[in-house]
Order: sequence, then C-alpha cells, then structure tokens
Amino acid sequence: MKKTKLFAAIGGLGVAILAVFLIAADHVDAPDVTGQTTDIADLYAFEGDNPNNTVLIATLQGPLTPGDVTNTAMFDETVLIEFNIDNTGDFVEDLVIQAVRRGDSMYFFGPSAPGQTGLNSQIETTAPMSSVKISTTDETITASNNGMSFFAGPRRDYFFFDFERFNAVTSGAVAPEGFNSPGTDFFEDLNVLAISVEVPNSLLGTAPPHVGAAVGLQGLPPAYNVWVSAKRKQ
Repeated sequence: MKKTKLFAAIGGLGVAILAVFLIAADHVDAPDVTGQTTDIADLYAFEGDNPNNTVLIATLQGPLTPGDVTNTAMFDETVLIEFNIDNTGDFVEDLVIQAVRRGDSMYFFGPSAPGQTGLNSQIETTAPMSSVKISTTDETITASNNGMSFFAGPRRDYFFFDFERFNAVTSGAVAPEGFNSPGTDFFEDLNVLAISVEVPNSLLGTAPPHVGAAVGLQGLPPAYNVWVSAKRKQ
C-alpha cells in the first residue's frame, strides 16, 4: 500500500490512566501557552525512505536557543503527546500513537484505537508499548520495535520562516515586492524538542482519498489525515 506525501500496565513506571485536555500552540502563536511544555511548534507527516512507512514528527517548546536553554529543556512527565490518525476520511481519529516521558525515556503506545476521541484521552496501556532513551545534544539514540522506529530529544528546528520579511510584508514596508525566495530562515540557529515515530502503513490501515480532492485538486495519492495534540494530566 502506498501512501502519502506531507499533509497536511506499565507497572513500576507508575503510569496510570490519565484524564487530560487539549492545550497547544504553533510556534508561540498562542500567548496562553507560550513558554509552556505543552507548546507545540509543528507537526510533520510524510512518506518514509521506505515508501510503505509513514514518518510522524512533533516538535515542542520552540524556539530554544543553543547552549544551556537547549541542554536543560525537558519533556514534561505530565504531558501526553498524541498523534491522531484518521484513516476513513471523517476527520475523527481512528488510531492514536501516544508518547509520554518517564525518567530518562519516552514511552510510546499504539497505534491503537483510542478509548475515546476528542479533547480528553487516556493512556492506552493495553496497546503495544515501546520506548527509547531520550537523546541529548551529545548523543543521538533511536530504538526499533514491531517494525517501528522511535526518537525523542533536542533537534534543530526544521521549520523555515523568514520572520523579518514577514513583518515587513504585513506592515506594507516592502510592497509590492513581497516575499523573497527563499528568504532568510529565522529558525536556522534555533532548536526544539522533537518526538519522531516511523510506522509501517500496514499498522495504520488503508489511507482515505486525499482531502485535496474536496477543493478540486485531482490526481493526488491517498493520504492519512494526521494531527497532533498535547494534553496535560489533570
């Protein structure tokens, strides 16, 4: 099955069923969560080097300046990161892959059907579980299990955005020239915390027709609808 271009108990670990709610932002756009450990920077979902796999990446807590700020940044043990996958085209999650930190490792659950959909979640402790030790700026660690690959740790911010030119365009200072191509990447020397999962499409089900068809874009391959949420324990 070929999919997708970018679209857009654990026992002694002490992980219990959690009631959580949605709280997230996009690159410090939302003042209520800016600087918090629930602040989502970006989601990336794309075909892996193996075209039968899908890669999901969530970045958080950005931007982080190099040095002590990045070195001391930590995933929050009270925050559940949840990749939501719709494989039927109704924009309701059919599967979730959950990530939660315990100690020096990130634990992953899924993909599995969620016990409930929407803003509230519980950790799917009966789902397949995997873990990876959290990487540092000095050591990159990955893990594999059940055909999936996992990573969690600091990374250079993947996002490209010419922030200064954007401000000049929106203020009218550079009209009618507009944006430069490619412009200057404001995030080039900034970092984020990243969580990455590569998963075989066979574990995700058959991808639905591409959402672009609804707005007249033809010839696009089937694609899962994917979104990410950050949910804090209550």
